Amino acid sequence: MLKGRSIIQKTNADMTSSEKLNKPLYDLDLLRALITVLDCGSFTTAALRLHSTQSTISQKVRRLEDLVGHRLLERGSRGVSATEAGQTLMGYARQMLALNDQLSQALSGAFVTITVRLGMPEDFTGGATMRALAGFNRRFPQVKLEVTSGLSSDLAAAYDQGELDLVLIKQRHHAREAIASLPEQTVWVDSASHPVFHQDPIPLVTFPRRGVYREEIIGAVESLGRRWRISFTSSSLSGIQGAVADGMGISLLPRRAMTGDHVELGLAQGLPVIDAFELAILHRPHAHNMVKALARVLVDRLAPERRSGLWPADGDLG
Repeated sequence: MLKGRSIIQKTNADMTSSEKLNKPLYDLDLLRALITVLDCGSFTTAALRLHSTQSTISQKVRRLEDLVGHRLLERGSRGVSATEAGQTLMGYARQMLALNDQLSQALSGAFVTITVRLGMPEDFTGGATMRALAGFNRRFPQVKLEVTSGLSSDLAAAYDQGELDLVLIKQRHHAREAIASLPEQTVWVDSASHPVFHQDPIPLVTFPRRGVYREEIIGAVESLGRRWRISFTSSSLSGIQGAVADGMGISLLPRRAMTGDHVELGLAQGLPVIDAFELAILHRPHAHNMVKALARVLVDRLAPERRSGLWPADGDLG
């Protein structure tokens, strides 16, 4: 008895498998013919749209009806309309053709994306630079742009480890070979409303040990024979700006980062001009064309600085 039941179960399974294999496969070309006839309301117009003949379109619709086992079209005085079965089929047919078009586009590269990983200091992650990057995204929608901000030393380390494709960093002059570089203008700043330069020891606001300017700040103050203390440390540019503005200490900042809440210090206070740093753009020699295109955006963003003579001429980015 059990053996007989096992045979019956196997037979049923084989029949189920056979039924799945024998289900009709719908030809997209036939489906497109049906939809075009219904959209146009006539075989003649559909044939013109599909660059075919009326008889060929009629044959395709008949083949589809044979495959389905139902009439799909009704011919009347007002043209061609769908039967109930035709309406059901038409909804699925549109979805199948849409998926086919999406697949074709994906395989042709229309949806193939490239990720470009960009690193830059915090003082560039706003205003005109962000507008330039947004413009790049609109121009090249196939590029997935990932922007990381941070200390230049951290960005350089991430670049060396292959985590970033393109970086704009601050570095000592010629520390690394760059595709473009320009001097970084810096300025000594104190609080406009709560100045502290006169205090002894002088309170200093700095980036962490791995940050730029820290050694220069300490060295310059020591060259004055003044005592000093670190009153505030932050890896955030906005944190540094705010601490100076509120009277936590003096600092050295890029000139573009000086605000109305700051007052400039300099030679009158015995503080030297610091010109040891540059802005540098780096990418690998065989970088993707989209990486090079984004590098061009950064160059153009800083175009006024080309007068320095260190910024590359058009076409020198590779």
